[in-house]
Amino acid sequence: MELLTKYSQALASHLDSAVTVKEPIQLYEPVKYILTLGGKRLRPVLTLLTADFFGDNYTKAMNAALAVELFHNFSLIHDDIMDKAPIRRGKETVHEKWDINTGILSGDAMLILAYQLFEAYEPAQFQELAKLFSKTALEVCEGQQYDVDFETRDDVTIPEYIKMIDYKTAVLIGAAMKMGAIVAEASERCCQGAYDFGRNLGIAFQLQDDYLDAFGNPETFGKQVGGDIIANKKTFLYLTALKNSKKAEAETLEHLFNINPKDTSEKIETVKEIFQSSGAAKATIAEIEAYTKKANTILETLKLSEEKKEKLRAFGNWLMERTV
Repeated sequence: MELLTKYSQALASHLDSAVTVKEPIQLYEPVKYILTLGGKRLRPVLTLLTADFFGDNYTKAMNAALAVELFHNFSLIHDDIMDKAPIRRGKETVHEKWDINTGILSGDAMLILAYQLFEAYEPAQFQELAKLFSKTALEVCEGQQYDVDFETRDDVTIPEYIKMIDYKTAVLIGAAMKMGAIVAEASERCCQGAYDFGRNLGIAFQLQDDYLDAFGNPETFGKQVGGDIIANKKTFLYLTALKNSKKAEAETLEHLFNINPKDTSEKIETVKEIFQSSGAAKATIAEIEAYTKKANTILETLKLSEEKKEKLRAFGNWLMERTV
């Protein structure tokens, strides 16, 4: 998206110089590897954008943005280990390219490096940023634990699932935007508004990710399409399909989510057909739109020019329509 280009380019330049490979190579090379895989880098870019919209110099937020990106990638390394994921952004995951122990340790180092970046700010801002960061990091861990717990539960509800993705994904997007507002010295009301806007967009973003996992193009998605189905993840798609399906389809769905066949292609296709026929696919799209509208309602309360609000609305719509 054109709006994000200048922030994305500035971030890439700083990221390259901020994280270097040094001794011990086995610790820092995986850190550099996952960071250079690229990805959308949405969260740190939003930190810079928010700082720009509320202030006059977005580069002041660069360290906060880098901290967000380091933390996000730390969580991805560990998530991939827990999910036994072979691919991340179209490339080998860290634990596949090296090993599990290296993935754990390099991820831990990224978390510490992220905290160090806040040391560039004056004491009052450092305290505010670090406090928000700690709260968010703990919520992300809670969200990941909910996700793990759901694997062995047969009674997961849709509200529980929304809470899980809120913690695992959305709070970090909200925090990324709030950090930009904090660095720009925006009012407390605007800081909170930026957080709430980002958090609602974050839920929409994760629901879109779930949808793309089933129905995305493997060439553009960057991850294994059908990965959630293979892993028997109880996503919004699955829970809605289970709730709306006729008895026979619901039983088929439950059966398929309790087996792990060597050849997963037939399982993926059957599940996707049920997602479509039950209306779960359409319901997911409707839910993505609903959370995007919630974000836009919050946007109206922010002390920003109409031009900037329109740019943020366009960004939300772009997120909703993305294919990667």
